[in-house]
Order: sequence, then structure tokens, then C-alpha cells
Amino acid sequence: MTVISRFNPVGEGIMESNEAREVQIPVSKKKSWSELKNVVCELRRQLSGLSTMVPGSLAFRTLPDGRTRIYFLSTPANGWETTLLCADVPPVASHGHRLAWTPVIEANFQSLSSAGRFSREEQLLWERKRLATWGITSYELHRESGKLVFPAASSLFQCLDTGFSASIISGPLFPAELRMNSCGAKLNPQICPSNPDLVAYVCDCDIWVSHTLTGCSVRLTFAHKGGRNMADDPLSAGLPSYVMQEEFSRYQGYWWQPRTPDGVYRILYEEVDESDVKIFCFPSSNSNLGEIEEFSLICCRFPRAGTPNSQSNLKLVQFVLREGPQIVDVSTLELQYPLSVMFPWMEYLVRVGWTPNADYVWVQLLDRRQQRLELVLLSVDNFTEPPPNVYKLDTNLNPTTPVGQLIQVIYTQTCDIWINVNDLLYFFPPASGTGECKGEVKFLWASEETGYRHLYLITAHVPGVANGVGADSPDNLESVFLQPRFGQKVALTAGDWEVLGRSLWVDSERQLVYFLGLRESPLEKHLYVVSLRRPGEVRLLTRPGYSYTVDFNKVNDIYFNIYRIYTHLVDWENTECTMCVAVYSNIQKLPACQVFRISHGDWTVEEVTLTPVAYLLEPSAPEGELFCPELYAHQISSGDLLYAMVFKPHNFQAGCKYPTVLNIYGGPEVQLVSNTFKGMRQLRMHMLAAQGYCVVAIDSRGSQHRGLNFESHLRGRMGTVELADQIEVLQWLAECLGYIDMNRVAIHGWSYGGYLSVMALAQHPDIFKVHNNTSYVYLSQLAIAGAPVTSWTLYDTGYTERYMDLPENNQHGYKNGSILNYVTQFPDESCELGGDFSSAGNKYHLIIYAYIISCWLRLNLIAGVCVDSENRLLIIHGLIDENVHFFHTSQFISAMVKAGKPYQLQVYPNERHSLRHLDASKHYETTLLSFLQNHL
Repeated sequence: MTVISRFNPVGEGIMESNEAREVQIPVSKKKSWSELKNVVCELRRQLSGLSTMVPGSLAFRTLPDGRTRIYFLSTPANGWETTLLCADVPPVASHGHRLAWTPVIEANFQSLSSAGRFSREEQLLWERKRLATWGITSYELHRESGKLVFPAASSLFQCLDTGFSASIISGPLFPAELRMNSCGAKLNPQICPSNPDLVAYVCDCDIWVSHTLTGCSVRLTFAHKGGRNMADDPLSAGLPSYVMQEEFSRYQGYWWQPRTPDGVYRILYEEVDESDVKIFCFPSSNSNLGEIEEFSLICCRFPRAGTPNSQSNLKLVQFVLREGPQIVDVSTLELQYPLSVMFPWMEYLVRVGWTPNADYVWVQLLDRRQQRLELVLLSVDNFTEPPPNVYKLDTNLNPTTPVGQLIQVIYTQTCDIWINVNDLLYFFPPASGTGECKGEVKFLWASEETGYRHLYLITAHVPGVANGVGADSPDNLESVFLQPRFGQKVALTAGDWEVLGRSLWVDSERQLVYFLGLRESPLEKHLYVVSLRRPGEVRLLTRPGYSYTVDFNKVNDIYFNIYRIYTHLVDWENTECTMCVAVYSNIQKLPACQVFRISHGDWTVEEVTLTPVAYLLEPSAPEGELFCPELYAHQISSGDLLYAMVFKPHNFQAGCKYPTVLNIYGGPEVQLVSNTFKGMRQLRMHMLAAQGYCVVAIDSRGSQHRGLNFESHLRGRMGTVELADQIEVLQWLAECLGYIDMNRVAIHGWSYGGYLSVMALAQHPDIFKVHNNTSYVYLSQLAIAGAPVTSWTLYDTGYTERYMDLPENNQHGYKNGSILNYVTQFPDESCELGGDFSSAGNKYHLIIYAYIISCWLRLNLIAGVCVDSENRLLIIHGLIDENVHFFHTSQFISAMVKAGKPYQLQVYPNERHSLRHLDASKHYETTLLSFLQNHL
């Protein structure tokens, strides 16, 4: 047995094994619904105070007097909404001292902004970003002026922190609403880098710009008509498609040009055409349930696997300021040759940005199967006045067009598995007197070509004509555009460990690169530094035994980090890495947040150290007893090492066995097991352990941060291979620990975890036959499935096709991965109440089935409930889930009814993929405890 918790020596706990084989814990009295509800409220209260104070979305600013001010989002003491705060760093280190938190914004502003009704657009953006907080969730900072802009309650607000006093001037500021003549929710505001009086934003699927001093606002794009019929209004500007946000984590759809040397302000933007994307309708959460004539629908476009995606193209809008000031001379420029013509294989525009001197735009293009990625430079001169796009696909380019000086592929990456898009791209500023395309361009790049993500320094040759083909005799589009030219690639990091794909920081003066990685352990994120002068020499800067997230005062605006949309810093000076803030914790230590100065000796990494300055949040102990999980490692029969986390029941007694809940996800892009304190993110695990259950979480093959080959174990066969790993590790834990009751095991998960929970009950309805020394383990299993995918043909293109390929290429995998093909294998307990939703696919039937659900809810019934039967499947789903549509569940229920199989269904009419309303979350958690109490 391998116990890898650093707070438990290897082998601890083995003695429990032989002492607990036949002993059962005493049967306790069942709690009533009211009692369980009180348990949920109390546990929520205890855990909420352990994690909500952690600072997030940090931004650094140097004040006029030389002090450093750190802005951040957090929940103040005795508060429940996140707000904007700041702290000033003393010039002399104070080590154990905690910096004073100063509110930037008046406390009553929170209640005023919360009183406003959140728009559907805001709610959907929160879903895509996985935001779990209320209040101020993002902000923009112009560091030179101190201007702050943030969205709230469908509008935009601004305030000015001059920074001249020792604290926020005259106390907290009361933000002023930006005066705008546009209606609708204002999304994704961005301050102009060269003029903080200009703020751009997206409203009703178009880009607007507002002058904050005069209140003058101008609509810059006219892609969206604003018609009531969605089918006739497929265009949008500045707003990425659903798939781009959900599956590629790009939430930004427009980008200010960083400099304005000629007095012309330019915004690069993405125009999205969703003409070919199918429209689906959902019941509105604002309707009056029970009155069918008042029931309304919300429609959205959603590309299911194998169906057409939206089409993207880049455009550029420009304007000038006249006296007044007035925004005038607005014009739109388009690419002379659209991206789809230059790169016909392109499916996704996954990343976009500007190079340091602002003369070039760079783009990352990905093909449909997500196995080919190209990095392309586009000169600003490539954008022309309309009428553009006058071209013929069957003819050569016009020889008089200087195409070679406008477009250049500088890197191509291919992979037989799939390409995980990341945000690690940094263009080095051009040498004095030269630009990016005056011979060569250097940039940092990350790829998984060795099986693990690592950093590379790449030099690309840019000879002035594309790929060396003379502009006077181009053969065809492919010869001109598609052949990359890179001359040198140097690996900066290497090994069987992963560089994390979100952030890096470059000290260009000292030629140092800082990054987060997993070299010490796949369970711990650490900060490292490597020198460009001595590639391969990587130095650890943080302490093992903890997991870290880090923010630097270095503003890498010349490299594109999509996650900076949470806190967008507008400053194009090349500040160096001199200070950082680290949030760290482990499974037994609550999060702390510490400020460090970065000390340098010479240019070598050996001389780089972190010097503590002060705490933003000092280490602390919980008020009551903290029940921590334990970490385990087990080498399964394939030879792979898998990690698991076990929460002992709070009433644990040696020699007893406990009912066990396997908390599962099992899919890609997620890691459940790590050496970090997750607080409210593990709320339900703590809640179950508090009620006497043993809770187990396992990262099986296919999970994140173990390398591409490990992750690709499920390629083309999702739903058919994950459970074998989970079962093998669960059995091993039961044998070694001795207190897991394998006769009473429930499986519970959400989304992909909900999918595998249902699959587990179908594939192993009566027993898990795990062969180990000819023994069999018998399990009485329950499944609680939240928002489960039931057929991959119903899920979106970007995610499904990455892991399963297109349906026409993998019909066998799609069939075997569909829950609908396992319905006859579910248990056969009796059931008294069900419902057939098979006709819910069109608009009118959707109204009917939503109305029926509302009637059941009014009668306090749950579809499929068999009060006196021994049901083993509980399905939970939000009715307006725009990610895993409720249609997944309705199709599954129809098949279950047809096969005469029992189930229980808990519907939340006003919830999406995540349960965001507190009442719904508490009800779900009470339902979970009640179901387990009654059936496990």
C-alpha cells in the first residue's frame, strides 16, 4: 500500500485491513428531511468560511510615489459577495505581517448592483467561465491612470484610483455607471491601451465604444440585425461562438491595437457566422410554470457532433477622435483573402492577438479533427477597404498583390492523437530598428510533441515574400500560404512531467522564463524558472508539499493569455519580473496568500530566489475540527500509476466498515486528486463524510496532467474503458484499508461523472466481477447521476470530436459509448410512475413536456419515483441546461420507460448545467443525503 499524503508515512493504515473484515457499524436512526436540510445548512456554513477569503484575479500597479498596489477580488469579512479590494506593499519586507485590505468600492454598491436583474447573456458567460461567485466577477485596470472598469447587472461602471494617498483616496469609491445609448447587456469591456477614456464592449452581438468623459457611445459593427427570428440573424461581432468559449476557453472576440502611432484607433475582431448551426429551444426560466399559454422558449444555436460549426473570419474596425471629443470616421476593413480561402482546412480560430510592435496580427488555426495547428502572422496591411473578398478559387492570386509581405505561416504542429490548445505563446520584442518580419521572429511556444507539454524557443525566418515564393509568380494558394518557415527550435524544458498551459512570465532583460509545472509531482503545482541562455536547467522556486498558483507584476500583454479576461491589465511597458503573489495550500492546510520579491544575482537560475515580503492572507487554522482526505497511489495491472483520495467518515471507528460513495468524473480535462485544499469545491465530499460515508475519488486513465498518452487512453471509446480503472483501484483500497464496505457502494458524479455513474449501473448492475486471486467482489450499487450525457451524438462538436472523432469515422465507438444502448442491462426493480419524453425534440412538444414537469413539481412528485421500491438510479438535471441539454435525459427516460426500468428524476426548472441558485443547491444536497440514507 502506498500512502502519498505527506502527512502520513508510507504504509500507515495497513493494520486496519485485517481487523475490519466482518464488523459493521451500528445502524443509526434515519434523519427526517428537515433534519437533513439542517445538516446541509450547517456544513455549508462551516466550509464557506474556509475558502471564500482567498484573493483572486490579482493585478499590480506602481503608484506615483513608487509604492506597489495590489488589486484583487475577494469576499470581505462578514460579506457574501465578491468585491474589489487592494493592499499596498511596504518597501521593506515585513515577513509575517498581513497587509491591510482596503475596499476600493463602497459596500452599498454591492447591494445596488445585485438588485439589478442579471441578463441571460451574463448568466451564460458565467457558465462558460465556470464562475461560482456573485458580485464583481471581473474588472479592467489601466495601470498608468488608475482607471477601473467592471461589468455589473448588465451595465458597466467605472471609478478612478489616483493612488496619491496612502490608501484609496477619501475612502472607498462609489462607481459611476458609464453613460451609453446602447440597450442590452454590456459584456467583456476593454479599456483602450493608448487612451483610458475609451472603453469598448459587446452589446447585442456587436462591438461598441464609449468615451467615458463625454458619454458618447458609437456602434462600431453592424453584424447583428437584432431581429426576433434567430434563423434570419446568424452573424455576430466580437463574441466567440459557444463551442469556442466552452471547449477552447476563449471568451474574448475583439482586441485593441496596443499602440496608436498614427492617431487611428483600431480594433481587431472576430465575426462569427452561425447560418449552418442548428437551433434548439429550451423552456424559459422566467415563465410562469403551470400556465401553458404563458410558457416561453429560449432558443440557441448548438452544433452537435458531426454537424456544421459556425464560421469565423477576422475583420478590423478603425476610427479617430475629433474635438469634442467625438468618435468619427468609423470604417471596417476586411481580409483581402478570407481565412477560409487561405486555409481551407481550418475549422477553428482558437487564439488571436497582436505582436509587440502592433504591425502584425497573429492567429492560431486548428482543423476539425484537432490534429493540425498553425501559427500565422497577418500584416495589418492585409486588411483592406470594402468591397473585399473579390477572388476566384480556380485562379491564381493577382501577381501584383504583395501577398508574401502580408501573410506568413511561422509554425505548424501536428499530432496523431489530438492537440490540446494552450495559452503559452510569447513574442519577443523586435531588435532595435527591426520588426517581427524583417528577417526573423522569435517566440516561446508550448507543445506536447514528446507526450508532455514543454516549452520551446523558436526562431522563424520571415524573408519578405511568403515561403520564398516570388510575388510575381505564385503557383497557388497552398504554395504561398501553407508552408511554414522556422529555422531553429530549442527545448527549454523536458521530461515526463507537464508545464501547465495557462501562464508564463518572461524577464527579457535577464533572459529568464517563469512558469508553473508538475515536475515534483502530478499532484502539486509549483513555480519554476529556466534561462534562455542555458536551456534545460530548470529551478524549483516553491516549497514541496504544497500546491501553488502564482501571479507576477510582469504584464505579458505581448503574449496572449486568454484567462486575463478576468482581470485585464492595460499597460504595454516592458516591466520586468520583480514581485509575485503566491496562493498555496495542501490537503491539510488552508490556503495562504503571500507576497514575494524576486531576487536575482547573475543571469543564472541558481541565483533566483523568492524573498517573503508580507501576507495577503496568513496561514490559519480552522475554527473547528478539519477532516482532511488522504492521498493514495496504486499501480494498476496495466503498469500505470493511479492516484486516489479517500475521505474517512467523521464517525470513523477502527474495526468498522462503512458505506462508500465513489465520487467520479473520469473524463478528460479534469483532475480530482491533488495535494491542495479545495474548500467549497469538495463540499459534497465533506458533507457525505460528515454523515458517515466513506468517500473515494480516483483519477483514472484519461484524466488531466499525466501526459497526452495517458489522457488518450479513452480516445474513440469514451464510456467503455474508464470504469475498469476505477473498479481496480476501489477494490485495492478496500482490501488495504479494510473499512470500505464493498457490499454498499454508490457512485455519484456530475456531467461526465454523471455519464459514468449511469454507465456503471448499466455495465455492472448486480456485481463488479473484479478478478483478483480468483475472488469476486459483490456490490449492491446505487447511481446518482447529475446532468449526464446519454449519447455523444447529442453533444457538441469541439469536445466530442476531439476525443471520439467524427461520428462517420467512429460509428462503433459512438454506439458503444451511448447509454441508450445499455438500457436493457439496468436493474429490474418495480416502478409505479414514469414519463415518456420521446417527442420532446421539437418546439411544440417541448412546451408540453415542460408543462407536464411543472405540474409534477407543483404536486411535489418526482418523475419515476417509486417510494416503496428499492430504486438504484437517481437522475438530476437542470431543465434549462444549455451544455448537456435536458434532451439527453428525456431520451434516456423514454428508453427506460419503454424497457420497463425504474428510475428517479429530480428536475430543477430554473437551473442550467451548474446549480447556481442557493435554494436549488441545498435541495439537491438534501436529496442526495436522503437518497443514500434510504437506499444504501
